[in-house]
Amino acid sequence: MNIEGLDYNTQREKLALPEYGREIQRMVDHAKTLADKKERQRCAETIIAIMDRMFPQNRQNADYKHKLWDHLALMSNFELDIDWPYDIDQAATITTRPEPMAYPMKDIAVKHYGYMVFELFDKLKQMEPGKERDELTRVTANQMKRNLMLWSHGSSDDEKVASDLARFTDGKIQLDLSTFKFEKVSVRDVEVRSKKKKR
Repeated sequence: MNIEGLDYNTQREKLALPEYGREIQRMVDHAKTLADKKERQRCAETIIAIMDRMFPQNRQNADYKHKLWDHLALMSNFELDIDWPYDIDQAATITTRPEPMAYPMKDIAVKHYGYMVFELFDKLKQMEPGKERDELTRVTANQMKRNLMLWSHGSSDDEKVASDLARFTDGKIQLDLSTFKFEKVSVRDVEVRSKKKKR
């Protein structure tokens, strides 16, 4: 949309570093037009002083001043002919984006238990009977129940947990529900814990 008299940001030239705003960019553009090198130098130093005042909380960071000069070089598209107090050769790397990371696609039979619980199933399958396996069984069963409560909107079935535990450990782990006691966990506890993890 192009309405005479209205100036929208979407119609303006894209800013190299938007965090400094359009006014700083205009100052940088003006500095590039100055014919006298001493005047350009003085103008650049003034711009750096203004940029410094914009983000005082960053002053504690190492090489803070160097970063400001790198930013100035970027905003001037490396066309500002001044005596740079720092080496600005690496400034262009600031705006380069990292390569996207490969997302680990792991195929699991039942997504609501999560990949880590399936790792526990594999470990339980390989363990010899004893106290250590009994403890890991207890931890795994309780985690399965929590996950079921979370993904089933509060409902969980002890028999379902026992059945799934036997199924995914190839029958090696059989919970005796007459003696096994699950930890008491309310739906609210599970939801609160889940929200804390997401933060």
